[in-house]
Amino acid sequence: MLRPYFSSLGLIALGAFGSSLLVASARAAEGTAEHPGAKVYAQMCAACHGKKGEGVAEKYDDPLMGNRSVSSLTKYISRTMPEGKEGTCVGADAENVAAYIFDSFYSPAAQARNNPVRESLTRLTVAQYQNSIAELIGRFRGGYDRDPGKERGFKAQYSGKKPQVFGPFLAPEENNVEKDEGKRRGKERARYEQIDQRISFKFGAASPDPARLRADEFSLRWEGAIIAPETGVYEFIVKTENGIRLFLNNPKDPFIDAWVTPGPDVREEKKSIFLLGGRAYPFALEHFKYREKSASVELLWKPPHGRVSPVPASHVTPQGWPAAMVVTTTFPADDRSDGYERGTTISKEWDQATTRGALEVMAYVEQNLDSLAGTKSGASDRVDKLKDFSKRFVEAAFRRPLTDDQRQNYIERQFQTAATPEIGMKRVVLLALKSPRFLYPELAHEEHFDDWRIASRLAEELWDSIPDGRLARTASEGRLKTRDQILREAQRMIADPRAKAKLHGFFHHWLELDRAESAQKDPKAFPGFDESMMADLRESLWRFVDGVVWSESSDYRQLIAADYLWLNERLGKYYGKPVSGEEFQRVGFDANQRAGVVTHPYLLASLSYARSTSPIHRGVFLSRNIVGLALKNPSVAVAFEDSKFDPKLTMREKVSELTKSASCMGCHSTINPLGFTLENFDAVGRWRTQDNNKPVHATDEFHDDDGRMIVVKGPKDVANYALGSPSAHRAFVRQLFHHTVKQPTAAYGEATLDTLRQQFEANGFNIQKLLAEIAVTSAMHGLPSPNPPPKVAQNPPPATP
Repeated sequence: MLRPYFSSLGLIALGAFGSSLLVASARAAEGTAEHPGAKVYAQMCAACHGKKGEGVAEKYDDPLMGNRSVSSLTKYISRTMPEGKEGTCVGADAENVAAYIFDSFYSPAAQARNNPVRESLTRLTVAQYQNSIAELIGRFRGGYDRDPGKERGFKAQYSGKKPQVFGPFLAPEENNVEKDEGKRRGKERARYEQIDQRISFKFGAASPDPARLRADEFSLRWEGAIIAPETGVYEFIVKTENGIRLFLNNPKDPFIDAWVTPGPDVREEKKSIFLLGGRAYPFALEHFKYREKSASVELLWKPPHGRVSPVPASHVTPQGWPAAMVVTTTFPADDRSDGYERGTTISKEWDQATTRGALEVMAYVEQNLDSLAGTKSGASDRVDKLKDFSKRFVEAAFRRPLTDDQRQNYIERQFQTAATPEIGMKRVVLLALKSPRFLYPELAHEEHFDDWRIASRLAEELWDSIPDGRLARTASEGRLKTRDQILREAQRMIADPRAKAKLHGFFHHWLELDRAESAQKDPKAFPGFDESMMADLRESLWRFVDGVVWSESSDYRQLIAADYLWLNERLGKYYGKPVSGEEFQRVGFDANQRAGVVTHPYLLASLSYARSTSPIHRGVFLSRNIVGLALKNPSVAVAFEDSKFDPKLTMREKVSELTKSASCMGCHSTINPLGFTLENFDAVGRWRTQDNNKPVHATDEFHDDDGRMIVVKGPKDVANYALGSPSAHRAFVRQLFHHTVKQPTAAYGEATLDTLRQQFEANGFNIQKLLAEIAVTSAMHGLPSPNPPPKVAQNPPPATP
C-alpha cells in the first residue's frame, strides 16, 4: 500500500542528511501548492468538485477519480468544463489543471496515496446466510456434496397389472384354458423403469404400454432431484384427472396431496416454494389410475420471472438427493450503495433476523436430530454422538477446527449445564449461529492465515457459502498451500451448479435486469407483446448467456458480438425468423444487425419506454457496462415528456433537442452517440429502418477515455470498439470482482485490476478462467506465496470475436 513518503521520518530525520530531507520535503510540498493548475482548479473547479476532488453534495457528489490519461482529461475539460461556462478553460489552463487533478487525486496512484483502500470487515449477506445454512445442514446428509452428473431427466417407474392374453384363433368354447390363463395373468403385476424427459402424458383410455400394462389400473412414479437455476419463488403445477402426490424437498410429507380424486374432470393443483439457486432438491411425483375412464398427468412450473411451462429435463437429475434446509426467515436488504451487495450495514432488524434464523435452524435440527447426528433415542452412545455432532456443527459454522478452549466453551460447558443432552445440543446451535465467528467469516481466521482461511474465502467468493465437505477435507489435508493447488480447487468449484447460480446473479446485475421486471409495452403500439413474451425473451437471454459462459472457450467476446439469438416458435414469428416448435433453437441473423447482449431484444425492450425507444437509457447502459466509460450523475434530472415535442420528430431529434445545452453535453456527448447506434431497433427490439416515417440515422461519434474520436455507425461498431478497448475489459473485470469478492479492487493492490485485465486478455477472454483468477487473487491476498502469479503476455491476442 502506498504511503506519503515523509510520513514516518520524524524520528530519523537527524543531522545534515536528515535536515536535507526535510528541506526537500518542504520544497516538494511548496511546489505542489504552487502547481500552475492549482489556482485554476480553485477558481473554476473546486466549487463543484471540492478542494481535493472529494465531491460536493447536490453539485457533483462523486469524487474525481478515474482512468483517463492527462491528455484525455485535457481534451475533456476543454470541451465540457466548467459546467455552465464550457469553453472558458482551454489551452494552457486546461493542460495545467488536468495535470494538477491527475497528480493530486484523480489517478489510481494518487487515490492509493491519498486514501488507501483496505478490505472492510463484512458480515454475511442475505444470500450468504441462506446458502451457508443450507451447506451447514447438508454436511450431515450423505451425498449432499456429490456431483449431480450430466444425465438429465426424471427416473420413471411404471407398474400395474399385466394385460390378459387369450388365444386369438380359438372359438370361445374351445378357449377355456386360455381364458383361465388370461384371468390368472391379469392379476399379475408388471413393473419397468425408464428416463422421461418431461412429465406430460395424455393416456386417455389407453395404457402407457399396452404390451405390459392394463389400461384400467396402473400407477406411475417419477423421482430424482430438481436443480433450481436461480434463487427465488417457484410455483409447481400438476394437471390431472387422477390421483397424485408431489413430494419436494421432503420425502415424508407431500408438497401437494391430491391422492383422492373429486371427479372425472382434469383439475389443476399448484403450490409455491422458495428455493436457493444452484442446489438440488429431492423430488417425487406419484400418479395412479383406478378404473377411471381416462388418465393424464402434466407437471409444470413457473420459475422466478418466468412463465408457466413444462419442467425441463435440463433442470432435473434422475439421482436421488437428500433434503436441503432453506431458511424462511426474512432479512433486511443488503447495502448496495457501492453498486454491489455488501454486508456492511448493522441494524436492530438485522440482529433480530439472525436470532430468528438461529431459532429456525435449531428447531429444524431438533426435528431431524436422529438422522443428522446418526443416533437413536435411548441408545447408549447417544450423548457421545450428540457431542460429536455438536462439535462438527460448530466447526462447519466457524469454517475451521475448534481450539481446546472453544470446544470447552461451545460444547462441553453447554452439555454440562443443560438439563438434557438435547437441550445442550440446542444451546450449541444457537451459540454457533449467533457467534461473530459465523456471521463475520474473517473473524474465525483472525489469528491464522492457513488452508482453512483460503477454503473459507473460496466458498464465499464462488458459492456465497461455507466450504462443502470436499473443500473442508482439502483444507484439513493441507492441500491449499500453493497457488496451483488453490487454482485447481477453484476450477473444481466453478463447475458446480452453485457457482453457476452465483454467476447468474452477476449477469443479472451487469445487464441491469431489475428494470426488465417492470417493463411494460403499450398493447396498441405492440400487439402481442405481453408478459409471456417477456418471459420467453428472458429465457432466450439466459440460453444465450449460459451457452457462451459455460462453453469450453467461455468467450466474453461472444457475449458482446455474437450474431445469433435463441428463439422458440412464438419469438421467431415476432422477430421475423420462422422457427417450428416450442423448443428454443439457435437462429442466426445478419452480422450487422445483432451483436450479442448489446442487441438482445430483452435488454432493448427493458431500456425503452412503453411506446418508444430511449436512446438515453440505452446509451447510459452501453457507456457504463459495455464500453466502460465513466459518467457522472446528472446535476439536474430532466424528464423526457414525449407530448412536449413536435410529433413529426424522430426519437433522435427529440433527444438531441432535449440535451443540446452545453451543461448536458458533458455526458450526453458520449451517451447520445452510443444510444443512437441502437435506433434501428424499436421499443421491443425488432429491426427497423424508419422512425416516424423518416430513415433511421444511427451514425455518430464520441470521445473515449484516451481522447480519441470514435465513429460508430451501428451496434456492430460499438461491439467492436468494446472488444478492443482495455477500458471496456477493465469495467467487466471490476464488476465481476465486486460481485464475487464484495470488496473494492483497490483493497487488493493498486495493480490488481490491471493485472486481472491483462490475464483476462492473455487467456483469450475466458470468463471461467477470469472468475478463477479473481477467486485465487482474493483467497491469497496477504499470504506470502512461493508461487507468483503467472506472467502475463506482453502482446495479448487480438480482441476479435
